[in-house]
Amino acid sequence: MVQYRYLGNSGLKISEITYGNWLTHGSQVENETAIKTVHKALDLGITTFDTADVYANTAAEKVLGKALKGQRRESLEIFTKVYWPTGPKGPNDSGLSRKHIMESLHGSLKRLGTDYVDLYQAHRFDYETPLEETFQAFADLVHQGKVLYVGVSEWTAEQLRAGHALAEELGIQLVSNQPQYSMLHRVIEGKVIPTCEELGMSQIVWSPMAQGVLSGKYLPGRPAPQGSRATDKKGGARMIQRFMDEDTLEAVQNLRPIAQDLGLTMPQLAIAWVLQNPNVAAAIVGASRPKQLEETVKASGVEIPQEAMWRIGEVLSGVAHMDPEETYSVSPKTRP
Repeated sequence: MVQYRYLGNSGLKISEITYGNWLTHGSQVENETAIKTVHKALDLGITTFDTADVYANTAAEKVLGKALKGQRRESLEIFTKVYWPTGPKGPNDSGLSRKHIMESLHGSLKRLGTDYVDLYQAHRFDYETPLEETFQAFADLVHQGKVLYVGVSEWTAEQLRAGHALAEELGIQLVSNQPQYSMLHRVIEGKVIPTCEELGMSQIVWSPMAQGVLSGKYLPGRPAPQGSRATDKKGGARMIQRFMDEDTLEAVQNLRPIAQDLGLTMPQLAIAWVLQNPNVAAAIVGASRPKQLEETVKASGVEIPQEAMWRIGEVLSGVAHMDPEETYSVSPKTRP
């Protein structure tokens, strides 16, 4: 069964394996299968579910809401996000203005079939909206009881520090950041994680398997398997491209003996690795069918010996992305 961790310095516990529906619900997976997969997650002890209004242009929230209908709300932690455009993409249909935050949250609550969300996250930093406006809107939603905690996604160390200070002034808790993090993408280790440790914030990390590359299914010198993310022309191939060079694929294959020595599959090793970082509260995983989750959750509670961590570092030396400057190029300078 899945273990639980505190989210930042708050009293909220979340499942360290968190179910996310970014690329599955409302798009790649039929609704019936998606609902069965959510129910399997619940059976395995996953209580935390992460989504966003932009996923499948609001359809992912609707599917998750349907899947969780009838469950005891108090036993769940439901996370969603705001920033990216939804609907007809008008001038106020994106960003972190008060108008967009308020309208987006109310839309999310309706689609999810709930009166509140446990964590509401700024999906990116909005350079076009005063930070004070954004956090006042978040604070109002917290004080109204529609949002319990506030988080962000892919913010820089400086942005996190500024947001945390404003949150404190307004009497609310900024508890988390949701960045990409994996053995192959470690750019948050230089500045973001030390800042969050200082501020009492956790990481809820996405793509712990580096878009599936760390599963080991992509072999150097061979075409990507049909139906895999690397062959997905809807955007998956673009997302995974940065990890598809020959050197990286060869290095990943050298992780197999380490996984075997630990009695883990490659996906389990990848997820367990991110959970070794004490600043990580949860690893977000997706699944296209219930069976996948049965193996994934076995990474929960795994302790990788330090010697194995060193071996992993050596194997991936030279191919892992480490430059903290990459954190400064994630949020668009203008609203999309």
